[in-house]
Amino acid sequence: MTDQVTPTGGPARPASGPAEEAPSHQFGLSAAMALIVGTIIGVGIFNLPTSLAFYGPITLISVALTTVGALVLALLFAALSRRLPADGGPYAYARAAFGNRLGFANAWSYWITAWAGNAAIAVGWVLYVEHFINKGHNKFFSVLLVLVGLWIPAVINLSGVKNMGSVQAVTSVVKFAALAFISTVGLFYIKSANFTPWNVSKESTIAAIGSGMAIALFSYIGVETVSVAAAKVRNPDRNIPRATVLGTLAVAVVYLLSLTAVFGIVPTAKLASGSAPYSEAVNAMFGGTWAGNVMAIAVIISGFGALNGWIMISAEMPLAAANDGLFPERFKRMSRNGVPAFGVVVSAVLSSVAVVVNYLGSSGATVFTTLILMTGITAAIPYGFSALAQLKWRWADHRELQTPRFARDMIVAVLALLFSILFIVYSRNTGHSFWEYWAPYFLAAAALLLGIPVYLAGRRHMSQPAPVPPYR
Repeated sequence: MTDQVTPTGGPARPASGPAEEAPSHQFGLSAAMALIVGTIIGVGIFNLPTSLAFYGPITLISVALTTVGALVLALLFAALSRRLPADGGPYAYARAAFGNRLGFANAWSYWITAWAGNAAIAVGWVLYVEHFINKGHNKFFSVLLVLVGLWIPAVINLSGVKNMGSVQAVTSVVKFAALAFISTVGLFYIKSANFTPWNVSKESTIAAIGSGMAIALFSYIGVETVSVAAAKVRNPDRNIPRATVLGTLAVAVVYLLSLTAVFGIVPTAKLASGSAPYSEAVNAMFGGTWAGNVMAIAVIISGFGALNGWIMISAEMPLAAANDGLFPERFKRMSRNGVPAFGVVVSAVLSSVAVVVNYLGSSGATVFTTLILMTGITAAIPYGFSALAQLKWRWADHRELQTPRFARDMIVAVLALLFSILFIVYSRNTGHSFWEYWAPYFLAAAALLLGIPVYLAGRRHMSQPAPVPPYR
């Protein structure tokens, strides 16, 4: 069989290893949807009420607007993946549109999102683990538990795509069922008095909503994951767009309904001082603690599944970049199990370092919020450049009279760019001291600057991106 050429400039890479590997090791539509649902729904949504409680129920508007932004991004990535079903997703789009320099910057930024996001997920996961053990939140044991949460999914990923996919499918069902339960039964336990006061922060309505959007973004990061792992998806030009849109829609429904239920069941002050808001909500619904324990177990499973999926993504992005010469060659070497083991291990190590550094001076809840705001910044950068790539390509199409769905694609791209900018602007750790207030920007800037020597060392070995395929 003749080698195909990908839009990123290199030969098409099969699912997870040599060309002769069987297609059964790739994801079909249902598995691709499980990857979307499994990576979007982690522990972010289950800890979100505590992070948003500083502002109050007004942040339900923030979440609604973030949901619109997430759906816009889903439509954007669906359209881009039809044209360019390339491994690497946002990185591939930025590189094909703007060249290697910006391509590398976007790959590096998204890779930060993946491993720092893993750190945030693990921290949020431990907040529910400590519902059962280490209830006094001893920092040493908290960090130890976080590291366990990071490295067990890493070992599963190292064992092969099949095991990773099985874990993802099972955990996706559990996490979706938990949210669906709160989204339906929980609505009958809402007390309208819990929605007042509407804005408990000292900020204006616009500032409170904007800050809430920046925090809520973390719960939606993952809409692009199937496009990042395009080489692992069967019929990518068909399955990636469908999985992206359908998976994001399903998540959006249970997010909005469950958050409305939690804010309506638990008073804002109690949400702000707690660490397991969904467990507190079901305890309030049924009395006692057994229901909260069941919910905590479901969240622990959910977080484990999200870590499992994101560890794969944290290796897939540098793998795609390494195949184009933008990342060091070691990132593209495949293990005997057909996985980019070096990327898995390095990403897990960086996640571990991020956790330890952030725990040095802060509590678990503050660490979680700081990390999710940092990853929001580094995710919004490739989101914004993906939108710019779509604007550039569709404008060129329009001038060449290839105009089907032109207005829709341009509106989606403009909105995606606008949301990306807003997510960056409002990623401040409001309500804290100077260093914690600006910590998300400091951490993001430091991590981005570390990419400069990597780029300078490898720029001579970078292949040139291939021409962008025509619109279809």
